[in-house]
Order: sequence, then C-alpha cells, then structure tokens
Amino acid sequence: MAGARAIGRDVHFYLFSEPDKPLGGMRLSPSVTEKNFLSMLGILIVASGPYRVTLRRTGIDLMPTDQPLKRGHYDIRPYSRRDTISITDEPCITRILSRTITGRDDIFRARVRERDGKCVITGTVNVRAQMDNWRGFEAAHIFPVASEEYFVQNGFSRWITNRMGGHDTGINSSQNGLLMLSTIHQCFDGFDFSVNPDDGYKITSFDGDPFRIDGKVLDPICRDHNSEAGARDELLRWHFRQAVLANMRGAGEASFEMDFPPGTDMMGEIFNGPEPAKRMEAELFSRLNGVSSAY
Repeated sequence: MAGARAIGRDVHFYLFSEPDKPLGGMRLSPSVTEKNFLSMLGILIVASGPYRVTLRRTGIDLMPTDQPLKRGHYDIRPYSRRDTISITDEPCITRILSRTITGRDDIFRARVRERDGKCVITGTVNVRAQMDNWRGFEAAHIFPVASEEYFVQNGFSRWITNRMGGHDTGINSSQNGLLMLSTIHQCFDGFDFSVNPDDGYKITSFDGDPFRIDGKVLDPICRDHNSEAGARDELLRWHFRQAVLANMRGAGEASFEMDFPPGTDMMGEIFNGPEPAKRMEAELFSRLNGVSSAY
C-alpha cells in the first residue's frame, strides 16, 4: 500500500528552514535511542558539512547517547549557513517475499536449517527438526534472490566466501541466509524490521511490533565469524540500510500485499496495487531464479 509506512508516525524530521515540510519520520519503537536515530539520519541525510538535530519543543540538541528517543518533531540545521542539507536519492530495492522455488535453493535451505535449527529472530526452536519437519520455518535470504543481478553488479558477491565455482554468484549461500518463522520471514522481506550489526545485532522494528522482537538480539548461532557458514555482517548492514530508506524517507516505500489465497486474481491485484511495474519485475526475476544470466 502506497504511503502506508507513514501512518502512525510519531517522530518527524525537517529542515530547520522548512518547518512545515517533513523530510520523513518513523514509528518510534522502545529500542530506538538518540544514538540510533542520529545513525539512521546519517543514512538519509546528504550534508556538505556537520549539522545538528534539535527536538523542536525543547530546543535541545540530540547527542549520541543511549537515552531513549522522544516522540516529536526534530529540526536539522547545518552549523554553517554555507552548508547544504538534502535527502539521499539512493535507490531502495523493491522486495517481495523470497521463497525457495528452484533446485538452486535446495542446498541453501538445507544449510541454513542445519546451521540454525531455530528462528534466529524470536529464538523459537524447531523441536521437530529430528523428524525433518520444518513446517512454519523458512530459510530467508538477507539479500533478495529477485535482485541477483544487482547483487553481482554492485559487488555484494565479494562478501560471500564459500561460493561453489566461478559461476556461483553466492546469492544462495548460507552466508546470505537466516532461518525464521514464516510470519517473521514476511516481515523481514517487507523491511518491517531489521538487524543492525553495528549496534550489537539489535533488532529494530519499524512497523509496530506484533511479535515483540524489537530490542532483541540476533541469535549468535547464525553469525559465527569463524565459520564459513555464518551470515555476513556486510549483508545484514545492507538490509538495515534498506529498511531505513524504506521506512523513514519521505512517506516511505510502497508496502506490498503478500497474501494471495487460492482463486485470487494475483495479476490484477498487482496491477491495481502500488508500483505495479517494479513489483512485476521483482516477481519475474524471483520466478526465473535458477536461469538468470547472472548465474
């Protein structure tokens, strides 16, 4: 749904010179500190010099502390009148639910299951793993399969150290995967929450917190830096950056419907929904995974 990410925002930020035109905002989660917020703004703000961020109703500047962020309107102003401030135009990838649908995914799924054995977000253990029953658990790609060409062209594959052969892009490496409960997987793919490897692997919720995961920490089982199977910080960092862009810039990126019951006119729903061309392209590449020219 277009503009859905802006509904319910209780934090807004502005250029000090245009106090009635918000540059963006967020739904505040309990785990977000002043330091976190300044770091997120660092992803969004393009400035020619240093700037300060002030809570409008108090006139107090934010500091990079662990104090919880307060709700309200924040003004961003450069220290020097000669400096400029704008919002980045860095693209945000259109992401759909990433499901394992080809033979290429079989090894990926098996390795992620073997490594994690639990939802690494909620901590829910699959007690039926010994019976090879994985219903309700899914191997999620950190970087989406539908954007494999972008993954290769922009050098993300260099972070994958266990590729198999010269033609393997690494998109289906366990280093690009996390085991999650199915519902959590959908939220992860929708950038509703993300993991910040630069903040102790803390989970930040950007869209409410129905599963009570905000402030939790990504399970260490999936991120052993000494293991060739562990998820890579660089890819987690990319996902967190994308989540900030998707949720906090302007009115936010479009939020896509994921649930298409049997009998639903899926094509019609997509064409009548937000950004149909971008979504159709993502759906197409997802379904062609395994015959991509990048592989």
